[in-house]
Amino acid sequence: MAVPLFAAAPQAVNVLDAGSLLSAFGAIGIAVVLFAETGLLVGFFLPGDSLLFTAGLLCVPGEDGPVSLSLPQVLLAAVAGALVGAQAGFWIGRRGGRTLLARSRSRKLHEGAARAEELLAKYGQAKAIVLARFVPIVRTVLNPLAGALGVPARVFTLWQIAGGAVWTVGLVLGGYALGSSIPNVDRYLLPLVALVVAVSLTPLALEVLRARRARAATARTTTEDAR
Repeated sequence: MAVPLFAAAPQAVNVLDAGSLLSAFGAIGIAVVLFAETGLLVGFFLPGDSLLFTAGLLCVPGEDGPVSLSLPQVLLAAVAGALVGAQAGFWIGRRGGRTLLARSRSRKLHEGAARAEELLAKYGQAKAIVLARFVPIVRTVLNPLAGALGVPARVFTLWQIAGGAVWTVGLVLGGYALGSSIPNVDRYLLPLVALVVAVSLTPLALEVLRARRARAATARTTTEDAR
């Protein structure tokens, strides 16, 4: 039987563990986590990808996971949290996103900001806003950064809705489809979540590697020119 929108919270909740969050708060926890991850700079460490995928798995009827969720509730909570969070982040950026970012001492957050600016410069506003949804940390930073950089509100709203809907619904339905096609898939929940996290971090890792190689090449060129 599916749990209600609000689940009874246990005494201890691991905010980095998707299963723990879902067991504690049910579908409403998805909305809160996605709002924080996409709207507040302090939410960059939250497990958005794995949370969505795990929630989809736990919507499959008959699975004996840590909690049973309702697919319509999960989809509604996921889309609402992601869209409202991104819009809130954009308006926060308009009112002082650069200042907030400058005050942060998180190296990951500043690396994410650099990557977000690079996406905007390389792909343009519309494509960058959509692509950022699929890159951890970048999806946290790009929304307030877009506000700070003066991206038109209409452009941002249109493309963040498109990207947010595809990201949330795609991952939830991906988890649901896998759970529906593989019997007792809950037995493999931890390895599957680890795989989702690894895949979601791949673009960021590749970009960091590319940036390091570019810096190394620049340093070599500078050294050779000095000779």
